[in-house]
Amino acid sequence: MRAPLVLAALAIPLVAGTAQAQSVTGTVSIDGSVANRCSLSINSQTISVGEMSLPADGKLNAAVVNGQNRNLTGFCNGSAATMAVEAQPLLNITSPGAPPSGFDNRVNYTATAAAGAASGTDSSTVAGAGTAVALGQFNGNILVTLSAASSPTSGILVSGTYQGQVLVTLNPNP
Repeated sequence: MRAPLVLAALAIPLVAGTAQAQSVTGTVSIDGSVANRCSLSINSQTISVGEMSLPADGKLNAAVVNGQNRNLTGFCNGSAATMAVEAQPLLNITSPGAPPSGFDNRVNYTATAAAGAASGTDSSTVAGAGTAVALGQFNGNILVTLSAASSPTSGILVSGTYQGQVLVTLNPNP
C-alpha cells in the first residue's frame, strides 16, 4: 500500500509546477499633449498702390486701392481659434498735421481677411480691430483684400508718403 501513496505524492509537484509557468503582463502607459496654437509662416506682405490721386483734380483714385490683396499663410490647431482684422488708415507721414480746408491727408478703407470658411472685416474709419470671428482648426492662406477706399472730405490729397497697415490676429483661445 505504500506504493500508491508514493505515486500520489509524486503527482502533486507536477501539478504545482504547471501552475507556476503562467504568463503575466505589465503595462507602460504613454501620454503627451499638444498646446493650442496659431502660427503664421508668411506673416508679412506689402501692397504698393502707387499714385493715389487723380491727375485731373487731385482727389483719391479709389480704384488703385480697391481690390488690392495679398496672402498671409498660417494655421491654428485648436477648435476654438479666432481671427480678428484691424485696418489702420493710410496716413500722410510727411505732412501729418491737420490739412487745410478742401484737402485730406488720410485714406480710409475696409480690410477683409478670408481664411477657409471664416471671413473677418474692419474699417479704418474706427480705431481698433473688428469683431473676432470663429476660425477653428485652419491651415492655409489668409486672403487680405482692400475695398471701400475713401478720404474724409473727398478733398484733394495732400502730397507726400502715405502709410497704413492691416493687422490679422490669429488667437488659439486655449
